[in-house]
Amino acid sequence: MNVKPRMTLHRLRQMHAQREPIAMLTCYDATFARVLDAAGVDVLLVGDSLGMVCQGRTDTLPVSMDAMVYHTGSVARGNRTAWVIADMPFGSYQGSLDDAIANAVRLMQAGAHMVKVEGGGWTVPLVRALVDRGIPVCAHLGFTPQSVYALGGYRVQAREDEAAQHLRADATALAEAGASMVVFELMPSTVARAVADDLPIPVIGIGAGSGLGGQVLVLHDMLNLTSGRLPRFVRDFTEGSADIKAAISRYVADVKAGRFPDDTLHGY
Repeated sequence: MNVKPRMTLHRLRQMHAQREPIAMLTCYDATFARVLDAAGVDVLLVGDSLGMVCQGRTDTLPVSMDAMVYHTGSVARGNRTAWVIADMPFGSYQGSLDDAIANAVRLMQAGAHMVKVEGGGWTVPLVRALVDRGIPVCAHLGFTPQSVYALGGYRVQAREDEAAQHLRADATALAEAGASMVVFELMPSTVARAVADDLPIPVIGIGAGSGLGGQVLVLHDMLNLTSGRLPRFVRDFTEGSADIKAAISRYVADVKAGRFPDDTLHGY
């Protein structure tokens, strides 16, 4: 019997160097962690999207550190081999550097292998401080859900040349500060690919087109469990699948083969 090896940061870097797309999905509990891991998902993202998915909220802003620690621990206990990233929630890193480091430590102690922070520019010193302390970091640029009100809602980012140049500068600075990965959300595929091609780290897209270092979706979206209108870039992987594990396995296969996503669909 083939034993699936544990995912490591070294292996993720190898995948990027070998142009093997990274398949990532959000995950919030032990049961789904076991299913996703068995279905071959490379990275489990304990997203602050749990505010909407698990708590019934309208956005991610009310999600607390205690909630993130709880769900990260649940996922870590159900997981066996996948890499686990935990979101740092709104308010957990916008204050003092000491508080941000302490909050990142809590997530790592709960079972995360990496933490994710949204935004560029002001986050660069934080990323550097975390990496210097042995805490791997995933950055997040483009549409950043914790800034939904400042951005004017769920809107495609980096459409204009100036905004695309700003994205490039932020992504480059974050990589130089030591970020090991970056999520690009909701932007034109041409912009995402142009920036990603010049970065030394994998770019994981969500609503940012194909040809990137990997893809991520909200688990409940791709399983068609989300009530209301889904983002246009989401595909229902349960359609034609025998069960949930088969749907997730198909998502992994389609990401790896470049069959998902569709370049033409970016918006919500």
